[in-house]
Amino acid sequence: MELTVFLAVLAAAFMHASWNLLVKLKLDRFLSLFLLQTLMGIMGLGMLLVFAWPSRESLPYALASGFLHTGYNIFLARSYRDGDLSMVYPIARGTAPLLTLLATWLVASEQINAITAIAIGILVSGIWLVAIGRSKNLKLDKASLFFALITSCFIAAYTVVDGLGGRLSGAASGYTALVFILDAAFLLGTGLYMRGPGIFAQVAPFWKSGIMGAVLSASSYWIVIWAMTQAPIAAVAALRETSILFVIVMSAKFLKEHMSWARVAGGVLVVLGAIALRLS
Repeated sequence: MELTVFLAVLAAAFMHASWNLLVKLKLDRFLSLFLLQTLMGIMGLGMLLVFAWPSRESLPYALASGFLHTGYNIFLARSYRDGDLSMVYPIARGTAPLLTLLATWLVASEQINAITAIAIGILVSGIWLVAIGRSKNLKLDKASLFFALITSCFIAAYTVVDGLGGRLSGAASGYTALVFILDAAFLLGTGLYMRGPGIFAQVAPFWKSGIMGAVLSASSYWIVIWAMTQAPIAAVAALRETSILFVIVMSAKFLKEHMSWARVAGGVLVVLGAIALRLS
């Protein structure tokens, strides 16, 4: 993987961890995601005024991405309702790279070399070690585990869809903008159905933190879609999950969640996997 792409995806990982922390700290989880996605949709409209529009061939992918992101947001919000951030996040993200690797091989016939496959395996092993190396004080009931695992399926699905859509679009930034708009539109409909028109009054007082979260989330995924046009989708998806390192540090510092030796060891494996991806 080229150094520019590698560093860009690491930056995206940090941004991704940061907005997930905001979701955990502010508002009801669904309302937080609703606010962020709505603001990202507005950002997408502005982006389409600046960047080239994506090709027609990529439009079905953007549409599918909108549906998949809606499912992702619903299940992620439910996962965070009762589970601790540093438990839900690793589980939700930990399975996705392997599912993405399998999907890109079966659907896109994307080939990766042995070093890349081993690197992905090391990184994912580290993520799962972080997830299971928890203290007894952290919360993860069976329902939260179920929703976290379903969330990982949505992550893998929209990653593959957007990787392929971004490549077909001929304009990664324009495709990203369209994805933001469609994501916002679908979640807007879902939010109105689930919470009613009063949802706007509920999120309005948090617009400042919402803007910060939206900028982080949008910038993170914008980078990822671009990176998937430059490198194998599965490799980018796996490297993005180094965000777990930032999450466990942020959780310990801001949420006072415990960080055991097993979690530290898992973090080391994540770093080693990332280094192997850079060398592959």
